[in-house]
Amino acid sequence: MKWVVLAFFWFLSFPLPAKPVHYQVNDEIFEGYFVSSADSAPLVILIHDWDGVTDYEIKRANMLFDAGYAVFAVDIYGAGVRPVAIADRKHHTGELYRDRQRMRDLINGGINKAKQLGAATDNAVMMGYCLGGTAVLEMARAGSLMKGFVAIHGGLGTPEDQNYKNVQAEILVQHGSADANITMKEFITLSAAMDKDSAPNEMIVYGGAEHSFTKAGNPHYDADADEKSWQRLLTFLDEKLR
Repeated sequence: MKWVVLAFFWFLSFPLPAKPVHYQVNDEIFEGYFVSSADSAPLVILIHDWDGVTDYEIKRANMLFDAGYAVFAVDIYGAGVRPVAIADRKHHTGELYRDRQRMRDLINGGINKAKQLGAATDNAVMMGYCLGGTAVLEMARAGSLMKGFVAIHGGLGTPEDQNYKNVQAEILVQHGSADANITMKEFITLSAAMDKDSAPNEMIVYGGAEHSFTKAGNPHYDADADEKSWQRLLTFLDEKLR
């Protein structure tokens, strides 16, 4: 027993690289997730899907950490707001879709917190899944000073009063051809909108992949598309941040 206790305290003496982070934006409290090995590590700003910051985002953040990146997972719902029921997810997502300025403010608030933590926000790529992919495109249109943007099985629509004229870096879009929520017509429309405004982009379609194809454990998970998506993401990050 003595050696078990000593081993336990020895383990605790080595700080874990990842930690939840509470921060404030406009008098509201949010809970993100930060992982970094060094202040100078290139940064990935990760935007969650419609579940909020959950084990999925933490898993991806840790995978990116293992690949050599610092990661700040931004919370755009609020501390403790992690909806489970579909109706609740639609409610919280809908609020952000209807108030795009709030969406931008909350993401920028997360970026500011990452900077306060010592993260290299001037050497960063922004990425997101599903709702997060929609948010990434929103920030790209807003002229966010990232070195790249990655939207993975996200919403692809462009609000009528917006365009891609202010995009500051290349946009990578990864989409499943069998996505029942976001159609190939929307994919083609987005491609045309970015080309019209000369926004640098790469558009990838994974044949037969459905919505949320990267989320293991759900009925639409596609292991092959997930692996290809991940490898292209890592290559993209290496191109933009190293």
